[in-house]
Amino acid sequence: MLTPTSHTSKNNSLSAEAVRVTVMRAELAACIDRLADGEGAFTTAIPRLIVGKVSRILHPVHTVYEPALCVIAQGSKRVLLGDEVYVYDPSQYLVFAQNLPVAGQVVDASPESPHLAMRLNLDVKEITALALEFGFADRPAERRAERGIYTGELTTTLLEPLLRLLALLEIPEDVPALAPLVIREIVYRLLKSPDGWRLAQLAVVESHSQRVTQVIELLRKRYTETLRMEELARQVHWSVSALHHHFKAITAMSPLQYQKQLRLQEARRMMLGESIDAAAAGHRVGYDSQSQFTREYSRFFGAPPARDIKRLREQQARGMSG
Repeated sequence: MLTPTSHTSKNNSLSAEAVRVTVMRAELAACIDRLADGEGAFTTAIPRLIVGKVSRILHPVHTVYEPALCVIAQGSKRVLLGDEVYVYDPSQYLVFAQNLPVAGQVVDASPESPHLAMRLNLDVKEITALALEFGFADRPAERRAERGIYTGELTTTLLEPLLRLLALLEIPEDVPALAPLVIREIVYRLLKSPDGWRLAQLAVVESHSQRVTQVIELLRKRYTETLRMEELARQVHWSVSALHHHFKAITAMSPLQYQKQLRLQEARRMMLGESIDAAAAGHRVGYDSQSQFTREYSRFFGAPPARDIKRLREQQARGMSG
């Protein structure tokens, strides 16, 4: 007789949790809707916290994400890393545990039900300090390299501090004192989650993740240069084959492919933001051959530079007028 009662109690508990999650997601959506003043992404008074609203499905947006927690309150999004696709919605969060060049596309949005989301950029020093302080860096001691991007279930445990963080924006004078404490709790919750070890690996000296982070930093600083793989491997005490293997395991691409994406994304930013032509942009990011730049740009972004930039400007104009 005790077993059915226990089972019923457990089901009721699960139902109560599901109701709480639903209510909190709705509250999260309402907060973001109030904070996002129009279409697009908006910085907030809390450093590293961005909120966004999108009312139409747009072309993929290419960018390099630093370590971050991404949460959708309404709608859904597709993120492309190399040839891999990650789709997430309000039931999940997405974590970038490395600086990764990706393409993100909102796939569920309308004026009546806009895509509402928030992003909290994570401080690697804070991750490292918490991981070491609470022993997350020791659990597990060593794992094989895994992707530097992953999704997790969005539960009340994480929703509660996220809502408190957004609520602080309504009381600006409390932000300096309380926001760091709430962010610390959010990072702690992420580290404690089933896949939190992926973030914790950033704190493990000489771990695969930490070494790949070092290589990524070199590539970002010297993306315009012609780099030899032997030099990169020597910097992190790996062989060239080990560098390729572990780098691809975490980023889904080789170091040279990563560098190419950095170059192409920066060239696109220059053409769009600085109004320079394709020849100048290609040269400034390290291409000696204009034809090679145009060919690789077209393959990556789906259109030649001039046509792609024209489309982006028209898209921006529609967004501003809409």
